[in-house]
Amino acid sequence: MNKFILGTKGETKQQFSERGERIAVTQISTSSCHLISIKSPERDGYWAIVLGFCPSKKIQKSRQGLLNKAGIKTPLRFLREVRVKGDLECIEKDGKKGIKCGEYEIYIGDEVKPAMMFQKDDQVSITGTSIGKGFQGVMKRHGFHGGPKTHGQSDRERAPGSIGTSNTPGRVMKGKKMAGRMGGDRVTIQKLKVVSSSETDLYIKGLVPGSRGGLLVVRS
Repeated sequence: MNKFILGTKGETKQQFSERGERIAVTQISTSSCHLISIKSPERDGYWAIVLGFCPSKKIQKSRQGLLNKAGIKTPLRFLREVRVKGDLECIEKDGKKGIKCGEYEIYIGDEVKPAMMFQKDDQVSITGTSIGKGFQGVMKRHGFHGGPKTHGQSDRERAPGSIGTSNTPGRVMKGKKMAGRMGGDRVTIQKLKVVSSSETDLYIKGLVPGSRGGLLVVRS
């Protein structure tokens, strides 16, 4: 069964498991996440759902049109499309389309809550934007070991070394591991376990990508 929700990264703290083990737990705040639309193979060529998240004061007119169509009056900051593997169990009631997730029925415009989607010990994949670290050298960025400290190389300890290719082809090859901007990438961490879920929050075992307050996409 496909499960999905949007949230923001909260605080990371520690808890004790039932076996007495100390584990790191990350809080994900999901209030309020709404189902905006459903994409089907007949119309769009694939199965996907569109989620809206985080109330905002300003919004583009094109986004406001999508929210008005879903019957949501509150402007939402984030709109994200989540691809779905397999088929969705679509339902319809009073002319309103929706999906069925287990025992819960979620229609377009309804709020998606963690307790509807996830239970304890469920495995999830979390996607977010990693923390930016600025311009970094090859040792921090790629894990290079550095040059030797002897034989007169007092200033080459953290240098990348030779990057050329002699006369043929006589240039630096594309994709060469060098110093540069690090972080700020789209990162997905798989097989994280759900510790607990409530009406507004989701607690995940371990660390998740991104900085505090960053947008996260959680899916099964």
